Amino acid sequence: MGTGFLDNLKYRAAIEPRHVVLSEGTSVRVQEAAAEASRSALARLTLLGPEREIRQGLSKFDCDQQDISVLDPRRSGKLDQYFEEYMRIRGHKAPDVQTARSIVTNVLGHAAMMVRMGDADGTIGGATNTTADTIRTFLQIVGREPGCSLVSAFFIMVSEEARPVLGEAVLFADCALVVEPDAEQLAIIAESTGKSARALLGVEPKVAFLSFSTAGSGSHARADRVREAVSIARRRQPEMIIPYELQFDAAVDEIIQKRKLPAGETCGIPNVFIFPGLEAANIGYKIAERAGRMKAVGTVLQGLAKPANDLSRGCAASDILDMIAVTCLQAQATAKAASVE
Repeated sequence: MGTGFLDNLKYRAAIEPRHVVLSEGTSVRVQEAAAEASRSALARLTLLGPEREIRQGLSKFDCDQQDISVLDPRRSGKLDQYFEEYMRIRGHKAPDVQTARSIVTNVLGHAAMMVRMGDADGTIGGATNTTADTIRTFLQIVGREPGCSLVSAFFIMVSEEARPVLGEAVLFADCALVVEPDAEQLAIIAESTGKSARALLGVEPKVAFLSFSTAGSGSHARADRVREAVSIARRRQPEMIIPYELQFDAAVDEIIQKRKLPAGETCGIPNVFIFPGLEAANIGYKIAERAGRMKAVGTVLQGLAKPANDLSRGCAASDILDMIAVTCLQAQATAKAASVE
């Protein structure tokens, strides 16, 4: 089942290929993923790093190298332009000239600048760089989406079962960034993840806030925080938010919903799950992976001005390929939103 969903994800991305820059072009896994993406016309790709080394690496894989661009940031014709823009947006932090130039020459910084300046539609990093370095670069250079005060993260959880309990694919948030969100931040995470569900799952979002309480059954400050988040999110996005905080069993079983919700109500099965904090979310997605036979695709970032996503340093080439498709779909959604405005 999971393979079918991921194949469909790639098919949708390839309908309108976008330009994705892969910052860690010397990684063999990145090269393998780029070769496969090129064969399937999934995206227009640029790999960053020394051209000779990357071309030699790509030659080991079955692909037409003419379809893959390679750029050594040290020889980029846009270094001065990127440097000037970096100083404009980060000059208040008083970086010295040498430091600023090294940042825009570094593969992560150069990739982020390409996205910021419209020379690429999205970027992916983290196969060889740490999550801290990767996300910090994205935040500083790509910046936040206008009107969104919080950058958060989610995983696409894809079922490998023939009859999945949660559906073929759902989103879990925030599993990577916001450690202890307050009610307002939980509401923002829910809104962002609902929009991501539309873009990536191709469904209307149905968002559940998870708690140890269902519809007021528990009295505690932590449960109160989740209930407040539900109330905030419902005011802003009533069509996508389930109107109660839910324990996990009530979220995924309509029989239990009838027992626990007021007047025997049911609210349907969600496709977006908002966890009360990073601790619960991280544990939850790993249980779903190891015991629930689900594949976690991510880390997918949201709330940035343009698509930029983080990989695990333990990722396989197939994981990078999945993230190329995700980044393309995010870029398609960003372009669509811009055209409406």
